[in-house]
Amino acid sequence: MSTADHPAPRSLAEALRARDDHSLAALLRSRPDLITPVPTDLTQLATRAGTRASVVRALERLDRFTLQAAEALAVAADPASYAELLGLMGGDDGDPAVTAALPGAVAGLREQALVWGGDDRLRLVRTARELLAPSPQHPSPTGLGPTVQEVTAGMSPGRIQEIVGTAGLASTHDAVSAAAALTALFTDRARMDALLGRAPADSLDVLDRLVWGPPYGQVTADPAARLRWLLDRGLLLPTAPGTVVLPREVSLHLRAGRAHRAPEPVPPVVEPAGTHTPAVVDSTAAGQAYTALATVEELLKDWDEGGPAVLRAGGLSVRDLKRTAVALDASEPMAAFWVELAYAAGLLASDGEADERYAATPAYDEWLEQPPAERWARLAEAWLLATRTAGVVGGRDAKERPLSALGPGLDRSAAPEVRHRVLTLLAGLPEGTAPHADVVLARLRWERPLRARGGAVARTAETGSEDDDLRSRLVRWTLSEAETLGVTGRGALSAHGRALLGAPGPRAADAHGPAGPGGRLPFPHHRTARPEPLSAAEQTVAAAAAARLLTPLLPEPLDHVLLQADLTAVAPGPLRRPLADTLGVLADVESKGGATVYRFTPGSVRRALDAGRTASDLHAFLATHSRTPVPQPLAYLIDDVARRHGHLRVGAASAYVRCDDDALLNEIIADKRAAALRLRRLAPTVLAAEADPATLLEGLRAMGYAPAAESAEGDVLIARAHAHRTPPRTAPEPVPEGPPVPDPTLLTAAIRAIRAGDLASTAPRKVSAGDTAPPVGGELPRTGSAETLATMQAAVLTGEAVWIGYVNAEGAASQRVIAPVRVEGGFVTAYDHTADEVRTYPLHRITGVAELADEQQ
Repeated sequence: MSTADHPAPRSLAEALRARDDHSLAALLRSRPDLITPVPTDLTQLATRAGTRASVVRALERLDRFTLQAAEALAVAADPASYAELLGLMGGDDGDPAVTAALPGAVAGLREQALVWGGDDRLRLVRTARELLAPSPQHPSPTGLGPTVQEVTAGMSPGRIQEIVGTAGLASTHDAVSAAAALTALFTDRARMDALLGRAPADSLDVLDRLVWGPPYGQVTADPAARLRWLLDRGLLLPTAPGTVVLPREVSLHLRAGRAHRAPEPVPPVVEPAGTHTPAVVDSTAAGQAYTALATVEELLKDWDEGGPAVLRAGGLSVRDLKRTAVALDASEPMAAFWVELAYAAGLLASDGEADERYAATPAYDEWLEQPPAERWARLAEAWLLATRTAGVVGGRDAKERPLSALGPGLDRSAAPEVRHRVLTLLAGLPEGTAPHADVVLARLRWERPLRARGGAVARTAETGSEDDDLRSRLVRWTLSEAETLGVTGRGALSAHGRALLGAPGPRAADAHGPAGPGGRLPFPHHRTARPEPLSAAEQTVAAAAAARLLTPLLPEPLDHVLLQADLTAVAPGPLRRPLADTLGVLADVESKGGATVYRFTPGSVRRALDAGRTASDLHAFLATHSRTPVPQPLAYLIDDVARRHGHLRVGAASAYVRCDDDALLNEIIADKRAAALRLRRLAPTVLAAEADPATLLEGLRAMGYAPAAESAEGDVLIARAHAHRTPPRTAPEPVPEGPPVPDPTLLTAAIRAIRAGDLASTAPRKVSAGDTAPPVGGELPRTGSAETLATMQAAVLTGEAVWIGYVNAEGAASQRVIAPVRVEGGFVTAYDHTADEVRTYPLHRITGVAELADEQQ
């Protein structure tokens, strides 16, 4: 902003008033909390932008160099010139990288309304200065201490004059001028060099220990000679009994004018750890994607008839998580990840019944019918957007309560943003390039340093709380989970992962800064190069594109297996669903991998017969789906089990066994293993048992028999798997980190309302005879009902606009500029300049009316 064209703003509100709509939209987009609710005018917007909560949130979204610039302004004069800020950032000798980057940093601070004023009068908003300025309780991140003026404010005048005299300065008439003389000495490079040139070497050692902070030290009542020399000349000043501080001006001289030891104008370069061909990356990621689908299916198939019970406090018990990990052949953290992923995708939930358990949802059945690539896209999209974080399972919350999978307290609002940013960095690398995890972590710490340290208020970062390291752990979890899910392959972003992110192609410049290593571009692009996450509609389109890219990479489901003589079947790839489901009943899975091995046993064959299949059905099924002849041992096994299946019948007596072969019943009674069943003969062909039918069935099968259950009518009961489903459930909603970024429609409407409200609140009006001065900004006009009616009627005749105060039905007061068109029946119809439309207002809700000054007509 040129001060020659515009007068210097006297407040942040005036600075905002001078912005165009595009600049205001950028502010509201970068700080969406300012628009919730929409401010009535620019004064209220400026006030809200200076509140502590909003400033803290804005500071936490600054990158390291922009934050360093804000910290330098906090220790500079108020206001400070751009040249002074440049000196604090680059030092006396200057730094070309700092010189190139600082305009963008200042522009970023201006855009977010953290700094206002021209280059000759830069002002950091008061709240940000309070947060970043040094104090004994919260030392500045710069390591600088208070100024001479601040430290000597409570010092006795006599002591100040002693220091001035010992430093070789002329005595003054008052303490203020003495402090000013010391400040002038300490900021004069030549005189300070001469003063320090006379200092003892051990005194200089003391200064060296304090120069980069913390600037405070302890002294005894009788300081050593090296300390006494510094105290006598004001190079160390007392702040409390036994405590001294190195004044800011002295520190800056010793630092050659730099506020920071190491300014970081350029983000860390994301160096590659390895490079692979894109085809290898995509095929590896596709293999992981297929494994992810199989794992989620296996998990929900295991819970098909009702999963683990829900804890009273919600979530899975530690024991159930261990059982799930064993069933999935995975570690407990990975089991927690798969469970949470299925939950985030809406595939499982609690059934809500009295004996509450987890089970698959109806959406799971729909998901199973989709093509594999589309099923993967749904899982990947859910993972990318979820705030629930499986990595914290096993930890404890703020109240030391354990965090369990599927339980409360797992939401981490920063998770989606971190995942998106990590994948964006990977998308910025050349295809097939995998970065070092530590380098990615360093880059994100540069982009959000305050969050990496636990927040703007906790700048000293001494607590070691979870938030101090949460983002670091989220980065590592993201890299691991992306590989497990198949978004990346061998550490590099896959083609379908790139499509899921909405990135059409690699952008190597982003990983090195948009202008390459060490290069800078004008704000805002060079500050973060961070594309915003996609909207819901855009994400759906991106997921569909990712599915299309993944489809040709996934193996085609097979319709056959290879039967072997050792009673096993080998599936050389994924099987089509009807074949996989039937084979899963007829045989047990023995091993998994690129090929799945199934083993046929008497128990598995009996399970298929219990499900209603006949021996001829099983023979026909195997002959149809085997590329090899059905081995004779397998045919014999099926016939043998089928011959004995149902020969014994078990019903409810409490339970009984009946068989036409009384010799077989004699054999059972004589078997010692049947003692626990407490059988007794009721008839030559019937045995009674005290056990229930289910226990009796299991007991006889354990003895090697193949009984069949029967109904009260004597019909064989077909035991079919019962798929337990929850009522329809929606996937858990992500917990937002803050107010959502406003869309263009809302931004346009909000800016129009703010502009109109500002016009109404600042429009000058004519001073009536009874007024001594116009009302101050924000005060509603007050007139009687007769005067209000007369002024409105006159405005209708003259066609002039007037200024009114209005209170709506909810009691909210506002100021408006209207052009009355008609007054009748207790209502005024007018064109409302504030809303840019014709509206009707009840006269009794208008607090008062005033004519606008002539220049506003």
